Amino acid sequence: LGLALYAGGLCTVSGATFLYHDYCVIGAGPAGLQAAYFLQQAGRDYIVFERSHAPGSFFALYPRHRKLISINKQYTGKSNSEFNLRHDWNSLLSHDRRLLFRHYSRDFFPNADTMVRYLEDFASLLKLRVQYNTAIIHVTLEKNEQAWNGHYFLLTDQDRKNYKCSSLLVAAGTWVPNVVNFPGSEYVEGYETVSINPDDFVGQTILILGRGNSAFETAENILGVTNFIHMVSRSRVRLSWATHYVGDLRAINNGLLDTYQLKSLDGLLEGDLEDLAIVKDKMGKLHITLRFYLENRNISAGIDSITLPQDELDNFATRAPYDRVIRCLGWKFDFSIYNRSLRMMPGKGNIKKYPQIKPSYESRGTQGLFVLGTASHSVDFRKSAGGFIHGFRYTTRAVHRLLENRHHGVPWPSTVYPITQLTNSIIKRVNEASGLYQMFSVLADIILLRENATAFEYLEEYPIGVLAELERQTGRKAGSGLFVIIMEYGKNFSGADKDVFYYNRAVGEAQHAWQSNFLHPVIYYYKRLPTEHEMRLRPPDWPLPRPDAIHHIVEDFLTDWTAPNAHILPLRRFLENCLSTDLRNFFAESCFLFAFTHQKLPPSCQQGYMRMQGLLGSQELLHHAVQAGLLQDYSHTDFSGDRPSESHDGSQEQLMRDHGIPVHPLQHLVNAKDE
Repeated sequence: LGLALYAGGLCTVSGATFLYHDYCVIGAGPAGLQAAYFLQQAGRDYIVFERSHAPGSFFALYPRHRKLISINKQYTGKSNSEFNLRHDWNSLLSHDRRLLFRHYSRDFFPNADTMVRYLEDFASLLKLRVQYNTAIIHVTLEKNEQAWNGHYFLLTDQDRKNYKCSSLLVAAGTWVPNVVNFPGSEYVEGYETVSINPDDFVGQTILILGRGNSAFETAENILGVTNFIHMVSRSRVRLSWATHYVGDLRAINNGLLDTYQLKSLDGLLEGDLEDLAIVKDKMGKLHITLRFYLENRNISAGIDSITLPQDELDNFATRAPYDRVIRCLGWKFDFSIYNRSLRMMPGKGNIKKYPQIKPSYESRGTQGLFVLGTASHSVDFRKSAGGFIHGFRYTTRAVHRLLENRHHGVPWPSTVYPITQLTNSIIKRVNEASGLYQMFSVLADIILLRENATAFEYLEEYPIGVLAELERQTGRKAGSGLFVIIMEYGKNFSGADKDVFYYNRAVGEAQHAWQSNFLHPVIYYYKRLPTEHEMRLRPPDWPLPRPDAIHHIVEDFLTDWTAPNAHILPLRRFLENCLSTDLRNFFAESCFLFAFTHQKLPPSCQQGYMRMQGLLGSQELLHHAVQAGLLQDYSHTDFSGDRPSESHDGSQEQLMRDHGIPVHPLQHLVNAKDE
């Protein structure tokens, strides 16, 4: 049987034998393992290819100084596991509670070696199907009308073994170092190979190319032993607390900013690296000049024959020679293994290091090819957390749900609730959902209204970039309107040049909620699903097209949106205005009175009292309701006129039954009080 199953997975193309799987995943880093987990839970046929002997090979080398900048918050004061994931930036999603990162490290910023051990356990404990020591060196297409997407993906590894799959998930990350070529760039040391021993830099003068976390991490390591450190980059420094983007400079690495601004020799400079040139003198010192000074010059003729900037400008900033120049420019995606038939093209501008993909994380050039993890960050670059574990663990789950619907007819998971639970459902999610919180402005909860707004269907963490395709991508219908719940920062609050600590930076009153600056929930209401045309025409900084109505829940210092007056009441009134209904919950006596005085009962009465559901009455409850002004006190009212009370009781109950209204226990309580 085993031989038969193995043979069934083999196919032959042009004389070559291919081992077939429905899904092929390239890379066993965090994103690849996360995708494998969801595929395995769904019982799908998949294989993960990893070029190294163990998962997470990137973390075996990087960051070079071994301290991660992803936080590992042990204590939040809450036991809700979903809420706690908001402050756990390292764990992958799984059903196994042992695989929470807090069980592996107590450090707020953990060591990278711990991440390697965690990923090894994740793969082994969950028995994920990973094929190690397999480097995929070529990927191409084979047209076939029988295939899921009209073609198969053909993969070849370093041993010339061949594989075939219907859907390809690329989770290989960005690991090719960014290199800038200019005259003298051969003297530059790369971040990936430079020494991490501070003793090797004692008494030296250092120039660092780059201004990201790897550059500042390198500077932080040698700050106390060098003469001085200069850092040059094309753009100004971007602080994560100002931009609210976790990929920008984090406080843990910014010691050089202190020494620069406090004039302790270190400094930052702006300039295009491609305009630079480096000249080495006889003493081995490295001099910085500009490329145009070297035009028509022979750089090998010696420094004495070359004009340096300080020859014309005697206070040129980098006139002092350097002992070492270190390149810390980050990484880019490896496009080299993909055949032209796949049309895997780099993005444009500041996302050129990533492949071009749609908001659904599918390649723009090839259907059925999805990019996961860090390499998918072009969707939300410098906007959200999609390039990091605490972000792409959710986008990977979203991609899996899209694939389940497309290839296996499994609709996007949803839950149906009566309309009376609308306010509660939203409040619950905005207070504990981690996917909404981490992937703000990218993933959203969708509420699909049923006909006549008597019920709704709740979908969690859907990519809003493909909102117009919701019915096709999820298998759910949106014919009666919808709400979209996302988290947002204030429109003009984030930016490299913003002062985020200014006085009165926070809003506290519900009527000014639309001016909230810090992360807060925003609810969009659409009477119909937005079209693709409307999605394309939305303003650049808007996550969604103009809605029929919008509501901001005012920001909260504790990120606890449960205040009855500031948070819940304004939300409920917004929902009521959108639906033209009353979402309040009523006591049975109020529902009883509404049944005789209104043509239409509130939903809570229709779905509760009229179905013999609701709170069971008691003397204490009735007294509390009267004292609070929620009910009128009818205990001393004579409804019967000259008739005896027994006759009144009987006729009242009979009248209710004649109108099809059930007699609720609270009514007996009222009658008992009358007696």
